This record gives sequence, C-alpha cells and structure tokens, in this order.
Amino acid sequence: MRRDEARKLLAAGINPREQRKAQKAAGEERAANSFEVVAREWLVKQAWVQHYRVKVEAWMANDVYPYIGGRPVAELSAPEFLRVERRMEERGAIESAHRVLQTCGQVMRYAIATGRADRNPVADLKGGIASPAERHHTAITDPAILGGLLRAIEGYTGDITTRAALKLSALLFARPGELRHAEWSEFDLDAGEWNIPADKMKMRQPHLVPLCEQAVAILRKLHQLTGRGQYVFSGGRSPRRPMSNNAINAALRRMGYSNEVMTAHGFRATTRTILDEVLGYRLEVAASLFVQFREAPAEFHPAKLARLEMMLAKLGMSPADASRVTVPKPRRDGGEWD
Repeated sequence: MRRDEARKLLAAGINPREQRKAQKAAGEERAANSFEVVAREWLVKQAWVQHYRVKVEAWMANDVYPYIGGRPVAELSAPEFLRVERRMEERGAIESAHRVLQTCGQVMRYAIATGRADRNPVADLKGGIASPAERHHTAITDPAILGGLLRAIEGYTGDITTRAALKLSALLFARPGELRHAEWSEFDLDAGEWNIPADKMKMRQPHLVPLCEQAVAILRKLHQLTGRGQYVFSGGRSPRRPMSNNAINAALRRMGYSNEVMTAHGFRATTRTILDEVLGYRLEVAASLFVQFREAPAEFHPAKLARLEMMLAKLGMSPADASRVTVPKPRRDGGEWD
C-alpha cells in the first residue's frame, strides 16, 4: 500500500521521503500551536493571586482542553467555543462558563499577538449569548439592624479566632480572603498598620490598611493565641493553614443571619452604602480628590493622601477604581457638589 502511494508521488514528481518529512514537520507545528499549548503559555504570564490561578487552570483542564485543547488556534471557530460554554451551562455553571469564555478570548488575542492566529472567533459570540445575572453580596444597610449584628458579634460564644475575625471584618472592611490569609509578619501593631503585599491583592498592588485602636486591641489579644504561628487566623485543624473560607459565614448563620441577610463579603457593601447614603461621604468626590493628589503629589502632604486612600478603602474602592469614576461637575455658583 505504502509502495503504491510512493509510486504515485514519484509519478507526480514528488520525493516520498521529503513528503514524509514535510508531513511530520506540519504535525509538529500544529501541536506546538494547539490551543492548550498557547493557553498554558499565556497563563504562565498572568500575575494572579494563587487561589484564582488554581481555579482558572482547573476550568481549562476540565472544561476546555479535553474538547479543543489539541486544535490549532488558527483553525478554531466560534461554534467550537460556544459548545464549550454550553456544556458548562447545562450543568448549571453559568457564571463560570462566561468567565471561561472570556479567558478563551484572552488566549486567542495572545495567539494573534504572537503570530499564531489571524483572528479571535470568541469575539464573534459577543451579543449572541446571554450575560449571567449580576450577583450582589447580601449585606445589611440599615444602621439599626447593623447595630444588632455588632451586638451579636460581641456576644458570640464560638471559636475565639472566628470571633476576632468577625470583629475585624466590621472594623477593617477587608475582603474575606485577604483577612483569612493575613499573616503576623504583615502587621506593625505599634504603628497601627497592616501592610498587605501585592501578591495577595486583587489589583496586584501593595495595600496599607490603617488600624484603629479597637482593631489593635483585638489583634494584641489574638496574638497571645496565634502569634507563634504564621497566620493571624489559623485553622482549627492545623496552625500552618489559615481558617476555613466558610468560617465567618458559618458563624453568621449560627447567630441567626442567613445568606439572604448577611455574608462575609457583605461587610464591604455595608460600609460603602452607609458611608455614602447615611453619613454623606460622597464616593465620586473622594475619588476625584484622590486622582488630583496622585497626579500632583508634590502639591499635597503624604499624610493627606494616605487618609484619602483610607477613605476610599472604607468606601470599597481601590486607587485604580478611583481613576475610573466619573466626577460630577461643581455648581456654577461655586458651591458644594450637587
């Protein structure tokens, strides 16, 4: 059979040996430019926090690579990506499906930039698929009800470490993951500072959290219990691991606050809403001043910039968020903001 094929090639003026070499090289090139190879190359370059990296890599390994991982990026089509998303949606992972599709689009843009594809077929799906419903973390925004929660936290009789985490959630408004992974080496209690390194932050920038006197007192007391270990909130099973990611939510449930009323993430939303709507800290004004300070730092005292950054943090904003806020125009009479 192979001899017959060789004769046909020779009759057509083609060297069979060179033909086999060319086919082998083409196969190797296709493999080197497969979606999985390009995706893994792109993933390595992403400066993500570790837990998010693990999540994205698991999505790709379980839901993408088995179906299109071996396909050359230049040959992939929009329907192939759509089928990947539909499989995830069928099992109820709607939000994850959309995030995976976004990741696939970023991989394809990288393939174009590196000369391995000419177009991004994921972009063709824009507008053709429904967006997932926007998810908001439930939070208490009524000051009177918040007072009841704070009293319940004060009287919490569960784990001492969890009780301290609840108190600090209400005082510092940190993301639950940032609080849970807090390490004693990041704290200067004498200076009243918590310095979160960039690799733990969502925006990949170091973040300074000023500590009020109450927070310092809580941390000094907790240090007597967990201070010899790495984590401020060490796990119940092992001091070498942080507390469970469900510990705060479980404590809230135990105090009678369901998922529909309050969550660990909700402390940030609670703070932002009450500061803005009840206490009158205008979000856009703080953001505007922050941008002015950052653009002309020599004209302002560093302490003012630090205090303003703290205000933004209490409003649930990062400096990067501030730079994107649309600032309302001042009144023509020169008065206060509308």
